[in-house]
Amino acid sequence: MFPSRRKAAQLPWEDGRSRLIPSGLPRKCSVFHLFVGCLLLGFLSLLWLQLSCSGDVAWAARGQGQEAPGPSRACPPEPPREHWEEDESWGPHRLAVLVPFRERFEELLVFVPHMHRFLSKKKIQHHIYVLNQVDHFSFGALHRFNRAALINAGFLESGNSTDYIAMHDVDLLPLNEELDYGFPEAGPFHVASPELHPLYHYKTYVGGILLLSKQHYQLCNGMSNRFWGWGREDDEFYRRIKGAGLQLFRPSGITTGYKTFRHLHDPAWRKRDQKRIAAQKQEQFKVDREGGLSTVKYRVDSRTALSVGGAPCTVLNILLDCDKAATPWCTFS
Repeated sequence: MFPSRRKAAQLPWEDGRSRLIPSGLPRKCSVFHLFVGCLLLGFLSLLWLQLSCSGDVAWAARGQGQEAPGPSRACPPEPPREHWEEDESWGPHRLAVLVPFRERFEELLVFVPHMHRFLSKKKIQHHIYVLNQVDHFSFGALHRFNRAALINAGFLESGNSTDYIAMHDVDLLPLNEELDYGFPEAGPFHVASPELHPLYHYKTYVGGILLLSKQHYQLCNGMSNRFWGWGREDDEFYRRIKGAGLQLFRPSGITTGYKTFRHLHDPAWRKRDQKRIAAQKQEQFKVDREGGLSTVKYRVDSRTALSVGGAPCTVLNILLDCDKAATPWCTFS
């Protein structure tokens, strides 16, 4: 269990010369080398099996003018995937799940199938929009992540087929099926409430997962576009909700506490951009009374329909405008 502090004794024949033992292996061949060799042989065997059963080997042989080694074999069948088809009986409303995103592919591969399955079981008509920020560099400087501006862009791009949105972090998965993702007619509904979120517990917190009707989001003029880097945009949006005269609702009767969600983010592996540059320290606590949904500047570079583990989603590659005069902290130089 514990690593040995003893030094391995040198055997008489380990004199640096290459001799063979009766098995035909060099005497310096260790168990580790044999293990690695077996792994390599196993990998090559699996690769050959996959290529031969898929017909790729035969295709390659014909391309070189050679005879195919034989008829291609059928690959082993994949395990059946759950298939959910929306039905009008699920209700008249349809949810746009807006997921701000940049370079967190491991989390996305888990998120999309999980959310599609979770919402389908609850008979919530929905579509997942992955809002991928792709504008990495501008004039030699790195654009910082802007969650709020991506949500504004996603709101505008989600069209008329949906009538309410979920502002949803990619690293937060709901586990309790009692959580309500239905249409928030009375007002914004904070699914990831402070009593349930595994990390954030202050009373004015509205991040993680927040549902709003599109009418209410427009009433707030969306979110502020001034928050580049991580954090504070949710706190400013809480003030917008109150300023618009809307009442905030949260789950009740949920008994799973901080185990209600699974949090995928590993801070040791993926650091958050928490730097405050120039006047950003002062600006981060101010309410943006002019900017928001009506002033967001962006361009959709591409729109791609994907299936992740059998779950459909749309990936929007979005380039955000970085106005250095208005927000000097929008880039890393």
